[in-house]
Parts: sequence; C-alpha cells; structure tokens
Amino acid sequence: PMVRSPLNNFPKTSKPPRRAYEKERLDPEIKTTANSGLKTRRGIWRITPVLPRARAVPRQLPPLGGRAPRRIFQGQALITRMIRYGILDEDKQRLDYVLALKVEDFLERRLQTLVFKRGLAKSIHHARVLIRQKHIRVGRQIVDIPSFMAVSYTHL
Repeated sequence: PMVRSPLNNFPKTSKPPRRAYEKERLDPEIKTTANSGLKTRRGIWRITPVLPRARAVPRQLPPLGGRAPRRIFQGQALITRMIRYGILDEDKQRLDYVLALKVEDFLERRLQTLVFKRGLAKSIHHARVLIRQKHIRVGRQIVDIPSFMAVSYTHL
C-alpha cells in the first residue's frame, strides 16, 4: 500500500501563472491588486482556480432544456451557495450569471473590502490594518484574516 506523506495533506492554496512576465495579464493583475487592497498578487491567484470550477458545473450539466432533475438539483445548489456567499444577487438566480462571474466578484466578498465599503475604515489599506489588529468582529467572533470570505448575512 502507498503511504501518504504527512507534509502534503493540504493542497496548494494558489496557482501561479505559467508565464511570470506576460504584459497582457500583468497590468490588469497589478491594477486589481491595488484597487482591492491585496498585499500580493497571490490573492488573485488564489481566486483564479475557483472560477473555472464554479463555471464547470453549469457547463457539465446536461443541456436538456432545464428539465433534467440532475440539472435542477446541482444548478440550484450552486446558485444557493453563490447567493449565500453574496457573490450573486438574489435576483440573478440563473446559471448564465454563474458563467459571467469575474475575479472582482469574489474580491468584493473579502472581509477587507466589506470593512472598507461599510465605512469602518478610511481606506482599503486601513481596513486591512484594522482586521490584522483584531478590531473587527464577524458576528461574535474576532477575525484577523483580511481574506476571510464573509457570507452575505454576516453582521460586522
């Protein structure tokens, strides 16, 4: 029997791009990193593999006019999950909207962005500092991770 090493229990959390210095990808990445208050571009690289997996579900479901039970069940489960995280709005309950998701939609749900948008911090960078210094609670729990993905009904 093959024995697993205890060092690789957890998969990699990010996937760097194949080409490190590709201008077409690098410029928007740097702009997004600055606008969303990310410390490094690895924050974008962490979200990038999630998008194809989310888009794969509607693509793999049988295109039988929306009446197949598997399509209804799995599609509804994905949409419910996206709404719970606040990535999709309540009025966008169709798989077409899941296919149209972008990295920015996921970055909007980070705790750092939410703290800034709710006016608890003067800037996006100030929001990161407040979170790291344990001034922010989510519900009754102190959270000190800026990349924490807050569900839509959480109370800051």
